[in-house]
Amino acid sequence: MKIAVDDLSGPQIVGFLEEHVRQMREISPPESKHALDLDGLRRPEVTFWSVHDGAELVGCGALKRLDARHAELKSMRTAVARKRGGVATLLLEHILGEARAAGFTRVSLETGSAAFFLPARRLYAKFGFAECAPFADYRPDPLSTFMTRTL
Repeated sequence: MKIAVDDLSGPQIVGFLEEHVRQMREISPPESKHALDLDGLRRPEVTFWSVHDGAELVGCGALKRLDARHAELKSMRTAVARKRGGVATLLLEHILGEARAAGFTRVSLETGSAAFFLPARRLYAKFGFAECAPFADYRPDPLSTFMTRTL
């Protein structure tokens, strides 16, 4: 598998992310959906990576700079057919390494609190993320789980 910075211009990644946002809208009400759209992911404070296995797009994730030492993990997604195949683990290891190299000392994230998001919460806990209070512009939300870890 190959992980590379993606400029979000290709139709394959655009479709992959549109499906992600569509799925989040089905699961979460609008006030609890925090996935960034394409314009949000293209902002200068965001670095976005895609994961390919040959020509197949199998995952993606992003890191958003909040300040000089704190970043937010965004848009982690694995293709449905590749869930539980190591894509998310490989990508999360990569993003955390990139965060360290960029000088960040903390990475935080928001994910859902529903059962659907349990595998994601378990993965993040395995990587040392612990629940925390809302950060950045987030507000308390019973449908959100906030997690953070130091690097």
